[in-house]
Amino acid sequence: MPAPLEFYFDFSSPYGYIAAERIDRIATKHGRSVDWRPMLLGAVFKVAGSKPLTEYPLKGKYSTHDFNRSAREHGIAFNMPATFPLPTQGAARGVYWLKKVLPEKAVPFIKAVYAAYFVDGRDISSPDVISDIAVGLGIDRKAFLEGIENPEIKAKLREVTEDAIHNRGVFGSPYVFVDGEPFWGADRLDQIDRWLQRGGW
Repeated sequence: MPAPLEFYFDFSSPYGYIAAERIDRIATKHGRSVDWRPMLLGAVFKVAGSKPLTEYPLKGKYSTHDFNRSAREHGIAFNMPATFPLPTQGAARGVYWLKKVLPEKAVPFIKAVYAAYFVDGRDISSPDVISDIAVGLGIDRKAFLEGIENPEIKAKLREVTEDAIHNRGVFGSPYVFVDGEPFWGADRLDQIDRWLQRGGW
């Protein structure tokens, strides 16, 4: 069976959100699945000596314009949050906990958290907010809150983030590997589609 598309993302990434709304359709079109791998861009920025796009002079204003334009192009609802970026450890840990105990809920949770932030402007750094999202998907609140504090789950997020940076060369969100071939950015999804169609080039 073909390998899944390895999809690295941070919940505070606008382009990660846009890509998350499109990646499933592309994967399904080519008989692939998606391996969703939340990570922490803050750790990436420390290693790369970079920072969120919106914090760069000149580039910041353009980036915000482009987030909105890119979302409109694909018919994706988008509202730039008033507070940006936000810490995303809790939400990312929630994904890894769900992948372990309720894997069928992991992707709906990812999509719901992204929409909560980039459509509704909710504070997804808050355990109350992300546990409310989990409850809305039929997940027990107490189990979820305990899960995101589980040392094993915390270690899993650290391991994925460190491996992404130091062994895979991931430096942004979204970052997708297709059979080992790296693609950075939501603007590379059409290229990924063509790569899968042609078998590379």
